[in-house]
Amino acid sequence: MTEITLFIEAHWESIVAVIWFTLCFYGYMFYSQRMARTTNCLSSVMHKYRQAWMEQMLTRDVRVSDTTALANLERSVAFFASSTMLIVAGLVTVLGSTDKVIDMVADVPFATDASRSEWEIKLLLLIGLFTYAFFKFTWSLRQYGFCSVMMGGAPNADAQVSERERKAISLRIAHVASLAANNFNLGLRTYYFSLAVLGWFINPWLFVALSGTIVWILYRREFKSRTLNELIMSRAEQSID
Repeated sequence: MTEITLFIEAHWESIVAVIWFTLCFYGYMFYSQRMARTTNCLSSVMHKYRQAWMEQMLTRDVRVSDTTALANLERSVAFFASSTMLIVAGLVTVLGSTDKVIDMVADVPFATDASRSEWEIKLLLLIGLFTYAFFKFTWSLRQYGFCSVMMGGAPNADAQVSERERKAISLRIAHVASLAANNFNLGLRTYYFSLAVLGWFINPWLFVALSGTIVWILYRREFKSRTLNELIMSRAEQSID
């Protein structure tokens, strides 16, 4: 019990920083998913656009533009997935030369002294975050593949299918596409929060400040951005027409 108390007393700043980071990371994800059900945000508005896209797709016999657009989305996800693997490999390499990194960061102003084991914990946190992002990107890539198959199996414009069935098919394809986009978004958010972890290598309180800043940036972009306003206005104009 004494060892645990001594450990907490010696590293209480880092413990507080990690707890705050965890609350920011999972708290914002929970908040954004819940608010997306009732509030206009990039996720909910883009889902409506995907529904409109798939409804229009079913009216076309030639769907080259649709498959090209989906392929572009897949390439973006594949780029991040491959980049994430390179980042993980780089972090594992750094993990094997921790002493050199400690000496390099020791000259940074306001940097706090840390033992080798503390640095390894910080690096392992980064590796864990980027591994999580990799799984999100690859799952998103597979879901876009499922979406491609569903588009290929969708009925043609002249097929004898009722409007109700067409509506249901377009909604299902749009839902799978939105699931893929949401997983891609989760991977990108993890990138943002990984930048906050870099502050921990310098100072725990910088880590705390950066974690809160990342939440503010994500909230502004997803719920209050000019891009969101333009998307809402464009969607409203289409509804009026």
